[in-house]
Amino acid sequence: MVSHLLNIPSKRMWSSYDEEADVLYLNFKKPAHADDSKMTTDDIIVRYEKGEIIGITILNASKRFKES
Repeated sequence: MVSHLLNIPSKRMWSSYDEEADVLYLNFKKPAHADDSKMTTDDIIVRYEKGEIIGITILNASKRFKES
């Protein structure tokens, strides 16, 4: 996953967090209108537009990013 993110041409990112759903949205294009998506085995949804990664959706985000 990280190798794909490093190859994204845009170095800008927008994020939003839905606390009620515990979902973190990361967008690499604004506006982001996905025409395809794929769920990884670790409950991360990779969103595409015309074959290009335009964002990811991280489910159960609070369980992944606990403060140390």
